[in-house]
Amino acid sequence: MKYGMVTDEKFYDKAKDFALLTNTKGEFYTLEEYKNKVSAPQTDKEGQLVYLYANEPQKQDFYIQAAAKRGFDVLQMDSPIDKHFVSYLEYKLEKTNLKRVYSDVMDNLIKTTDAPEHLLTEDETKKVKDIFEKAVDKPNMKVEVESISSDELPVTVTMDEMSRRMKEMAEMNGMAMFGAMPESYKVGINGNHALVSRILKAGTEDEQVRIARHAFDLALLSQDMLKGEDLTNFLNRSVAMM
Repeated sequence: MKYGMVTDEKFYDKAKDFALLTNTKGEFYTLEEYKNKVSAPQTDKEGQLVYLYANEPQKQDFYIQAAAKRGFDVLQMDSPIDKHFVSYLEYKLEKTNLKRVYSDVMDNLIKTTDAPEHLLTEDETKKVKDIFEKAVDKPNMKVEVESISSDELPVTVTMDEMSRRMKEMAEMNGMAMFGAMPESYKVGINGNHALVSRILKAGTEDEQVRIARHAFDLALLSQDMLKGEDLTNFLNRSVAMM
């Protein structure tokens, strides 16, 4: 292997006939069979075929189910060698990308159509961004207001696919001993979600920030990123809202 990628061409010739891909439903496919299965629903508008995968299916069940609602299939890639195999497949398969099912909202993971019309005005967009920046208040979290389907989550916290791969490879190769790679996340605000309209209509700025913070904490919770004092505050706030 070289940089996490198998370079022997003979390996791929054998792999494409005998390697089996497993999806989260427990179904098995050869590389060719899987390509035929997902080509129609998972080819984006640029002609790129997208394979979605989960590396911790139990933790990522929400995202797996969200993909299923769109007619997408999700591979199970949860063994240590899969971190290498994902990059290898992407290297060998033409016009094919592999993406973690939780690395972005579905509208962005597989863009089959143009983005929906943005419901917010320019001033409202700026105001929503200001509210969430106050609610988030973390230097490694960049807030972006997005135009995506109204049935997507109101707030998502994601790290892009390539950043996660680089971080994992650094850890696997012992580079973490020289200092952990800085982690940067995108806090995506769904400008078309009803909750965003509710936040804008809230009576005071404190109330707007409180609701935004709760939505942000839910996004962190879905990624298993809500810890310590932040988790305690979230639980106390949730009880108070009941």
